[in-house]
Amino acid sequence: MQKAPIQTQAQVLDEVQQRVPTATPVPNDVEALEQLVDPSVEGTTKFSQNRFPCCIVWTPLPVVSWLAPFMGHVGVCQEDGTIVDFSGSYYVSIDNFAFGGTARYVHLDQQQCCFPPHLSGHTCKCSYKHAQAGTVSSWDDGLRSCMHHFQHKSYNPFTCDCHSFVFSFLNKVAYQGFINWNIITVVLLIFAKGQWVSKWAIVRAFGPFLLVMCVGLFVAGWPFIVGLAAFDGLLIAWFLFTSYVCNDLMDC
Repeated sequence: MQKAPIQTQAQVLDEVQQRVPTATPVPNDVEALEQLVDPSVEGTTKFSQNRFPCCIVWTPLPVVSWLAPFMGHVGVCQEDGTIVDFSGSYYVSIDNFAFGGTARYVHLDQQQCCFPPHLSGHTCKCSYKHAQAGTVSSWDDGLRSCMHHFQHKSYNPFTCDCHSFVFSFLNKVAYQGFINWNIITVVLLIFAKGQWVSKWAIVRAFGPFLLVMCVGLFVAGWPFIVGLAAFDGLLIAWFLFTSYVCNDLMDC
């Protein structure tokens, strides 16, 4: 009877390696995550699970956005992407964005915020006024400060609303070196730099407005369009007046 040849340890290891399939290389998880949330790469910014780190988020308002599509509900996101918004009197919502999911978002660069460790550490253009108004040490610290303030405020769509919460936060962190943010500049920022989360979000934002215009034009004719334009014009005039002429009316 012929004996089987004895294999050496090296031969056994080679045989085992040949039988075990080679693992497919995967990209680094950290690099993949940075590619998903990095807004500097145009067309690749994607956010999952309704998380928008360091962003202003916007969604249309029922009825109001049907008549004035530039109006909507806004909030600010924490560093982990959790949405924070002033959604009612004495109530600041966390991770429960009022009036539906996010339709549009604007990513804000933390490098353009001012978090001074001391008075001489200001990076904004109005260090003295910023120090007088109150400074914060981080993004989330600024949000916590605004939350505590607005939890004692009554909600008013004309004088103290969700936009007031957002521009108060921008002033708190002196975003882009300024502390004179208001509802007009917030709306312009969203419409100038905002990105849509999907094509359906565009339909959800402007579809009802176009439908109302078509129905109104069919039923009442051009007087309806004139009345709608007058309504929108009065809204814009009011917010311009309270933002630049008599900002004491903004009770926030």
